[in-house]
Amino acid sequence: MFTCVIGGFLGTGKTTLVMKIAGRCRASGIRVAILVNEMGEICVDATTIKAEGYDAVELPDGCICCSLSGTLQNALKNIKRDIDPDIIIIEPTGLALPHKVAELVHTSLIDSDHTMIIGLVDSARYDQLMEKKEEFFKRQLHASNFLLLTKSDISAEEEKARISKALKMLYPEKDVIYTSSVTGEGLDEVAERILNG
Repeated sequence: MFTCVIGGFLGTGKTTLVMKIAGRCRASGIRVAILVNEMGEICVDATTIKAEGYDAVELPDGCICCSLSGTLQNALKNIKRDIDPDIIIIEPTGLALPHKVAELVHTSLIDSDHTMIIGLVDSARYDQLMEKKEEFFKRQLHASNFLLLTKSDISAEEEKARISKALKMLYPEKDVIYTSSVTGEGLDEVAERILNG
């Protein structure tokens, strides 16, 4: 079994991307389960994902890398027992640190082959996030296997190139892939990377 943590700040487009990637995996005959963590009483993201016909488990009202760590571990064991997917895609809250989630996955799923972390960067709000949340933003991305520059359909080519260059300066070893859930740009490459582990 393989796990994939989708990390990124609030409003980066994680839920839409998760559904698009899950759809591509499912089309390849891969069994996918999605675990969603959302702050608040109602887990809107999980409801949206379930409405699309995916196996989704929700962990509302808390952060899975902090107060809900035990709940996450139990949820992963239950997913393994009840659904037995090939891939578990984990969408933590936008306030979580993906590498902490990945650490909890390893302690929960002894037979997990590998955990991939994908870091999402909102091309429309990059400057704003770097100005207001720089340290946290960098901590969210530092353990990612690769980075996705989301919402590429609404950003000018020169802006995307500038942000990509800035990210490569911060993380020279990480690939930066332009993605758009609207046009589908980059989604096949992301799905292929996930499927190839």
